[in-house]
Amino acid sequence: MVKEIVASLSELDTVVEYLESILPSNAIVFLRGDLAAGKTTLTQAIAKFKGIKSEVTSPTFSLQQCYLADDGTALYHYDLYRLDHEEFMQLGLFEEFEKSGWHMVEWGSDALKTFLEGVGYNVSIVEIKANNDKRTYRITI
Repeated sequence: MVKEIVASLSELDTVVEYLESILPSNAIVFLRGDLAAGKTTLTQAIAKFKGIKSEVTSPTFSLQQCYLADDGTALYHYDLYRLDHEEFMQLGLFEEFEKSGWHMVEWGSDALKTFLEGVGYNVSIVEIKANNDKRTYRITI
């Protein structure tokens, strides 16, 4: 299933509400788009929607951030820009996908997606493209 939503920053809740309505409570979502397309911004909006109060930043140097809402809902945020599939596996990050919550993965490779699907995970993709003062979110479930 593929859906496109065009939204400005102030309309980002539309995208988040759609994702909330179609994704299960445990989900892996690959965020794709050019630098500064809005991958971390979308993750920040999701965190806010889920009631996470801590500041959400790009995990560029830490590779992964975990955020918890007051009700225990977890949101995991990965930035794999500098990692290939082999390095990801060697670091043991694969096991993190066993944890309950949404896993938002920036710069996830096709090799990682294929691997995850091969071991039984469903991987959704949100492709973000800049469109003047709006973004086009192409969501593939």
